[in-house]
Amino acid sequence: MAESTLDLTLDGPALTAALVDFPSVSGEEKDLADAIEAALRALPHLTVDRYGNNVVARTGLGRAERVILAGHIDTVPIADNVPSRLDADGLLWGCGTSDMKSGVAVQLRIAATVPEPNRDLTFVFYDNEEVAAHLNGLGHIADAHPDWLKGDFAVLLEGSNGEVEGGCQGTLRVFLHLAGERAHSARSWMGSNAVHAAAPVLARLAAYEPRRPVIDGLEYHEGLNAVRIEGGVANNVIPDACTVVVNYRYAPDLGQEEALAHVREVFDGCGVAEFTVDDHSGAAMPGLSHPAAKAFMDAVGGTARPKFGWTDVARFGSLGIPAVNYGPGDPILAHKRDEHVKVERITHCEERLRSWLTA
Repeated sequence: MAESTLDLTLDGPALTAALVDFPSVSGEEKDLADAIEAALRALPHLTVDRYGNNVVARTGLGRAERVILAGHIDTVPIADNVPSRLDADGLLWGCGTSDMKSGVAVQLRIAATVPEPNRDLTFVFYDNEEVAAHLNGLGHIADAHPDWLKGDFAVLLEGSNGEVEGGCQGTLRVFLHLAGERAHSARSWMGSNAVHAAAPVLARLAAYEPRRPVIDGLEYHEGLNAVRIEGGVANNVIPDACTVVVNYRYAPDLGQEEALAHVREVFDGCGVAEFTVDDHSGAAMPGLSHPAAKAFMDAVGGTARPKFGWTDVARFGSLGIPAVNYGPGDPILAHKRDEHVKVERITHCEERLRSWLTA
């Protein structure tokens, strides 16, 4: 069983292990939020606020610039991969090691050990990132306490292999409903097969050529794909309904309305009886031209890459705050049963952030 408290004097890898051993599947983050709040309230240089299972801590040094370091504290369901395990090769295994408790550990280490940074800091720890967008804790803070999120630049410590990833893709999920008429399969000509009616939709998807736009020097690669198809009543019944679920991952040069209009256009003339938007989160521009982003890149080094996938940098973008992804985890390992992180990346990420914030 996890300890009820967090020791912020632990080094980054050990603190990551402690966080992994503190189960916090989406919707069950209260105990970890309690521990984070208590640990931060013990630090006299921080002002701490809480909203639900979301904790925000801030310095108030009157610096000319304020930077936000943000990370979610929830994980996908545990898959027999807790407690954590450190092997001889320097790999820390367990649920959330990459996505993203290693990043949260770095946040906590900076909060505890950099009391007088060269920029004012806001630390945001939020819940329910791994589930539907309307449950997202960062969104709830933005709605209820937007003043807590005021800042000039934000770093989301989502896993990026210790490299800066600019912006993020938007994600749009739609249900395409095809209609037919039931009949006995022995007399199929008496009905209309809704599953067969999905053929034009699937053909349009198979022939689709995704865009690869270059934005701020970063090449994004879009994708439009069927991710699920549902239809059928019984083995002797011609189906009267079929639904194709389509996911569009789009580059940040498109707004939400433009993305939706594009998907509607793609399937125009395919016989879709009903078009339903199931979930939609907008993209975020890279923001690498912002002075704070340039200073950050100079400190952490490396070459910026585009973010393939959606992250909460988009929420910061909607607030007018440039943001990047930078964390020790490997996004390829997120949500996997064999999820792990290299402990050297945790240390490297913390050292690079410390260098930027104390130079």
